[in-house]
Amino acid sequence: MMMIRTAFSALALTLATPALAQEVWISNERDNTISIIDVPSMEVVETIKVGARPRGLMFSHDHKVAYLCASDDSTIQVIDVETREILHNLPSGENPETFALHPDNRHIWISNEDDNITSVLDVEQRVIVAQIPVGVEPEGKAINRAGTIAITTSETTNMAHWIDTETFEIFHNSLVGSRPRHAEFTSDDKRLFVSAEIGGGLHVFDTETREELAEIRFEIPDVHPHDVQPVGFKLTEDMRRVYVALGPANRVAVVDAQTYEVLGYHMVGRRVWHMAMSEDETKLFTTNGVSGDVTIIDLVRDEPVKTVKVGRFPWGAAYRPADS
Repeated sequence: MMMIRTAFSALALTLATPALAQEVWISNERDNTISIIDVPSMEVVETIKVGARPRGLMFSHDHKVAYLCASDDSTIQVIDVETREILHNLPSGENPETFALHPDNRHIWISNEDDNITSVLDVEQRVIVAQIPVGVEPEGKAINRAGTIAITTSETTNMAHWIDTETFEIFHNSLVGSRPRHAEFTSDDKRLFVSAEIGGGLHVFDTETREELAEIRFEIPDVHPHDVQPVGFKLTEDMRRVYVALGPANRVAVVDAQTYEVLGYHMVGRRVWHMAMSEDETKLFTTNGVSGDVTIIDLVRDEPVKTVKVGRFPWGAAYRPADS
């Protein structure tokens, strides 16, 4: 599959030297494209044509390649970061939606929504090495820093499944609110956060005891509670803040990740879905599905500073640092 660039994109590539620039890659679910935002200029500099219904998007740990869930093609596409070319497709199981990369930079854990399975892909051998039955409609994926625990959230079963990465066995199931979407471990691996879209809360678990520590709730004046739907979120490395996308509430919540107090909200585009954060944690990029744009939030100034138009129904977001 060949890359598509506009004349403007080609010019921007020549001037900006994308292999050296900070970038945010955005998957556009309805356009079958990836929009690349140059972070310094906060402009889209390139559009790449990819497979059908792109959703989950992430970089390898060395940022040399990008991995993309082409959901309707039932494949993981591997994209060269410098040339923007699709190198090859990888097996993924049916309808991959989201995934997480193990710290070994070799194994990708995939949610197969239609088959109620978590697949484990070896990117070097290009084979599926395990398929683990989970709950109905698996969605969110997370792996702890130690690489010992993988999490799959199942939307219809309303559970977070705790999986041993050595044995590929589920060793615990945690009930959460309705329709769990996203999961992340804190940087010290001591807590797990899980968003519940329809349940309207963000759940926090102790990873040693697996007991629930808190459920964070969101109340926004003049917004109906049914529209407050936590989806994607980002934890800061120092574990002081968590930023939560609230779907059709068109807000990102700012939460104290220690006290679980909601500190405030940022207005963004329509149906905010997922986010990427810059490496220095000074900027947040939100994918706003219905409005087809990305809101850039300056976390130092604590305010949105720009809206960038991308493709139709932006879904996933991934940040690539400079000189990577």
